Amino acid sequence: MSQTRNSETGKICAECKHIWSQDIREYVSEPWNLLDFGILAIFVTSFTARWMAFWHAHTAQLYVDVRYTDLANVTLPAEVQYFHLARIHWMPSDPQLLSEGLYAVAVVLSFSRIAYILPANESFGPLQISLGRTVKDIFKFMVIFITVFVAFMVGMFILYSYYLGAKQNDAFTTVEESFKTLFWAIFGLSEVRSVVLDTNHKFIENTGYILYGVYNIIMVIVLLNMLIAMFNSSFQEIEDDSDVEWKFARSKLWFSYFEHGGTLPVPFNLVPSPKCILGTTLGILKLLCRLPHLEAKDQPELNKLNPPDEENVATSKAPSAHQKIMNRLVKRYIINAQSDRDHDEVNEGELKEIKQDISSLRFELLECKSYNMDAMAGLIRRLEEVTRATSNRKARDTN
Repeated sequence: MSQTRNSETGKICAECKHIWSQDIREYVSEPWNLLDFGILAIFVTSFTARWMAFWHAHTAQLYVDVRYTDLANVTLPAEVQYFHLARIHWMPSDPQLLSEGLYAVAVVLSFSRIAYILPANESFGPLQISLGRTVKDIFKFMVIFITVFVAFMVGMFILYSYYLGAKQNDAFTTVEESFKTLFWAIFGLSEVRSVVLDTNHKFIENTGYILYGVYNIIMVIVLLNMLIAMFNSSFQEIEDDSDVEWKFARSKLWFSYFEHGGTLPVPFNLVPSPKCILGTTLGILKLLCRLPHLEAKDQPELNKLNPPDEENVATSKAPSAHQKIMNRLVKRYIINAQSDRDHDEVNEGELKEIKQDISSLRFELLECKSYNMDAMAGLIRRLEEVTRATSNRKARDTN
């Protein structure tokens, strides 16, 4: 536990430096920063609750040690006796229980931080980019999912809320039981007897059967298969461009380690590094050297002669070398993407023109064929007429 506290203290110091070096809007715009802030907040809340539980127990123990020496026949006050009870008699809102629950959640979330360094790997980087993009489809799907889920949850609760104790189980008799039953029904872990009544109200029971069946059809057969189809299409679209996206993510990860910040990893950043000591010393010396100038700037005449440090302000606002490189990379990618798109559009236009030319040539050939057939038929008729006239002439000459 002490190692965890030291690590979290070092992480808090690193995040404070990160917030100090960045603008708050830039810090909030990064999802990984929000994840770190949430993990640290949960850890701090867990440690605070555990400290409160320890303090209450220590206070109760001091109360007993000061006022009582023999606890055989002594009745302690309720607020003191509580902290001497076994765990099974604790209240659900006990600080120790809250601390353990929050600590478990924070540990689970802290393991998700490993995904931050996955873009450095050639195999896992594109996969993480693709999975991250499909999360948007999940959020779109959740709108429809929650709408259908809440509709059936409220409907089944209204139908069975009057039959508490008159059913084979407590499903749908309360809002909590309705939520549990419908949620686990998605995974096939709810039973059909959840809608069966012990009374002879067949209409209510048949209505429950119908609603429960329609719910399973919509959720399991329709919506889940639609979600899988959305995943397939989205993953295929993203996979075509995942290599370029991964390279940009990898470059962004590399540049994050080049920026000015903590030198040592957590929890070694709690120990002042030589760079930190030197930077602090130089900052104090600069501040001491500028004090006379700051007093002189209070006079209006000297203010005119010595304007504010506009050069320092300009240099502070000027982009760094890494930002310039990233801007150039982004511009190059955009230019290449536009050129590829224009090239694709030209090829597509040429294909359309070729198709049109082939279609027009086909129609011209058909017209030429029909014209030639008509001309040939005319020639054959004329030949037949000439042959008939020649045979008639020969017959006359013979007579």
